Amino acid sequence: MLQMNDVVKTFDDTRALDGLDLHVPDGCVYGLVGPNGAGKTTAINHLCGVLKQDSGTVTFDGQTIFDNPVVKARIATIPSDIYYYTQASARDLAKIYAGNYSTFSMEKFDKLQPVFDIDPKRLIRTLSKGMKKQVAFWISLSMLPDVLLLDEPVDGLDPVMRRQVWGLVLAEVAERGMTVLASSHNLRELEDVCDSVGIMDKGKMLIERSLSELQDNIVKAQVAFAEEIAIPDGLNILHRTDIGHISTLIVRNAQSEVQAAFASLNPLFIDILPLTLEEIFVYELGGVGYEVKDIVL
Repeated sequence: MLQMNDVVKTFDDTRALDGLDLHVPDGCVYGLVGPNGAGKTTAINHLCGVLKQDSGTVTFDGQTIFDNPVVKARIATIPSDIYYYTQASARDLAKIYAGNYSTFSMEKFDKLQPVFDIDPKRLIRTLSKGMKKQVAFWISLSMLPDVLLLDEPVDGLDPVMRRQVWGLVLAEVAERGMTVLASSHNLRELEDVCDSVGIMDKGKMLIERSLSELQDNIVKAQVAFAEEIAIPDGLNILHRTDIGHISTLIVRNAQSEVQAAFASLNPLFIDILPLTLEEIFVYELGGVGYEVKDIVL
């Protein structure tokens, strides 16, 4: 398991991580989300061993990651901003990685070449942004890592290649049990691939649950009554809008609890709907001061 326990990291007067707890089960695809400045990239830089925490622990399979080359060799990272040697080709990078990582597979590298359809001898500096990102996945997957850390992983890729890349990543998860942590603002895409989700804010973890559990415990209820009726006690209402006799409520309770509470009042109709990950993100952060504000001109 990949873990961060009570991790604190300060840059000058900025507390980037403020007692962060994060737990990624083996063989899981974990989505790390949060507003800009929440500390997601700082967390990833600790998980790959680039940064050392001020306090707390950062471990993989119980072993400290920072300054531990044996553990770090099992972790591949694709950052949002990728650096390459200016005169290197994909083939050159493959040789460099093969000389430094015992798990790097030239056989895998050659097998993936038709998928990305990039000349392995072409200098990377001559490639487009999207093609450079493809090279990053090409090299990282050829490492056969136990853990793959992704920061805005498919930014710059066209829709077809985005699907292709996620297909390759999920195949590694299914076939080898690779663990993936992906941080992205594209929540619709994360929702399609993630098993678990962590929502960060201001260096802390707000919520960390499986996606199915998260979606089952915050729902949208649409109800209508013949006359105005008070909302049942025991429901945690995050948001409510009323149009005529129809009320739409965002409720932080299990779907079965919400259904039973409103059904007892004999509504004209009731419809309980799951929220998307993006909707959950908006409403959960709205509760800590990030609600969407009206603009007054």
